[in-house]
Amino acid sequence: MDTAPSHRPQALDRCGYQLAVFDFDGTLADSFPWFIGVLNGVADRYGFNRVRPDEVEQLRGYDARQIMRHLRVPSWKLPFIANHMRRLMARDIDGIRLFDGVPDMLRALNDRGVTVAIVSSNSAANIRKILGPDTAGQVAHYGCGASLFGKVAKFRKMLQMTGIPAGRAIGIGDEVRDIDAARKLGMGCAAVTWGYARGDALAARRPDRLLTRVEEIAGLFGG
Repeated sequence: MDTAPSHRPQALDRCGYQLAVFDFDGTLADSFPWFIGVLNGVADRYGFNRVRPDEVEQLRGYDARQIMRHLRVPSWKLPFIANHMRRLMARDIDGIRLFDGVPDMLRALNDRGVTVAIVSSNSAANIRKILGPDTAGQVAHYGCGASLFGKVAKFRKMLQMTGIPAGRAIGIGDEVRDIDAARKLGMGCAAVTWGYARGDALAARRPDRLLTRVEEIAGLFGG
């Protein structure tokens, strides 16, 4: 039974966060165009609705459960779909890049003594390949292969592994579920507007910070 606090963390000064838990796809890696490019092939394989070009912006305003209902994705198929998507990304890995400024940003956080972690449904192998060896070395902990709704458990594990209190940690992601997972554990939450979800959908969830540029991330940690 989950006994973690569901309240928002107490306000911290800008230097208060010691742990940054990043989502990967859409937050650090510019993978949304790839995702849209392969999605209908995956839909055909697993028997859920295709996405028309005029539906993309609508879906970017939905949370994960709304998207599943809209596309009629049975929940029991999610692990199979996720594994297939990871294999497709491994196949196409050379065409996926980090957002501009990500390597410098992660290096800046390390220079400030911030512990950097990544929690993602993607595989560690895919993430490390896209990051490259130098940037991958800036990440202290990887929580990979998380299920679509498994981020709370992965976030909790990061807190336990690092020994950093939830109130000194912040989750940074591009989807509503990233905000919800951080909030459930009493972590801070920052949402980025350059990924999978629309900025207005993220703003409606009232994250602690709504970021529009990669360069703004370092400002969460002072400097």
